[in-house]
Amino acid sequence: MSLGQTLAPHLPLLRRYSRALAGDQHHGDAYVKATLQAIIAAPDQFPTDVDARLGLYRVFQVIWSSTHDNRHESDSFDAYPDADDDARRVLAEQRLGRIPPLSRQALLLTAMEGFSNADTAYLMGLDDRTVSGLVSEALSEIDSQIKAKVLIIEDEPIIAMDIETIVRDLGHDVTGIAVTRDEAVEQARLHKPGLVLADIQLADDSSGIDAVADILREIEVPVIFITAFPERLLTGERPEPAFLITKPFHRNTVRAAISQALFFFDAETVG
Repeated sequence: MSLGQTLAPHLPLLRRYSRALAGDQHHGDAYVKATLQAIIAAPDQFPTDVDARLGLYRVFQVIWSSTHDNRHESDSFDAYPDADDDARRVLAEQRLGRIPPLSRQALLLTAMEGFSNADTAYLMGLDDRTVSGLVSEALSEIDSQIKAKVLIIEDEPIIAMDIETIVRDLGHDVTGIAVTRDEAVEQARLHKPGLVLADIQLADDSSGIDAVADILREIEVPVIFITAFPERLLTGERPEPAFLITKPFHRNTVRAAISQALFFFDAETVG
C-alpha cells in the first residue's frame, strides 16, 4: 500500500482538527494541503517510527508551528482577512488571547482528536507533564469564556439531555431543543441563539444540515454538527462545518468545540 493510500483515511479528521484550530474551512484546508504537499515533496522524511495518523499530524504540527508564533499568536492571527470581517477578526484575536495557543492545541488534540497525552506530547514536541498542564490551563480559561444562548437540534431524547446538561454546566443557556427542521428554524427565529448544536438526521427524516442552512439564511451564528459519521461531512467537495463532534462524544470534546466556535463569533450573551 502506498503512503498516500495509508494516509487517505485519516485526512477527514485532520481537516476537522485544522479547521477547529484555524477557525474556518478555507484556512484549515489550506494547512492540510500544505501538509500533503510537504509529504509529497519529501516522502522519505515522513515519520516511520509511529503509526500513520500520528505521523500525519506531526507533519501538520510542524507546518502550523512554523507559521504561527505560539507565544504571541494573536498578534498575527488572520482567520478572517477580508475587510468586511475586521471586527470579527479583532474579536477572535481578543478571545484567542485568553487561551494561549499551545493550550488550545493540546486541548483539541486530546479532547477532540482523541490522542493520549503521550501522543500529544510527541506531536507538539513537549513532555507529558507539560501537555497535562496545558490542557488544564485551557479548560480553566474555557470556564471563564463568554456565555451564549444555545439551540440544540437533536431528536434522540437521551442524547439531547446529555448535551443540555453539558451546555448548562458550562454556564450557557439552552433556548430550546428542536427535533425537526421546522422546529429548529422556528426556535432560531424566536430566540436568536448565539450557538447551534445540530444533529444531522432528525425525527421526521428531515435533515439537520438543511435546518442549519435555513437558519443561516436569516441569522449569523456558529454551528457545531454532531454525527456518528464525520467523514460524510468532511469530503472536501462542498462547504463544510468548521466544528464537528463525533458520536459517541465525551464532555471535554463538546467543551472544546464550544470554546473554539465561540472564539470566532460574537455570540449573543446570556442575560
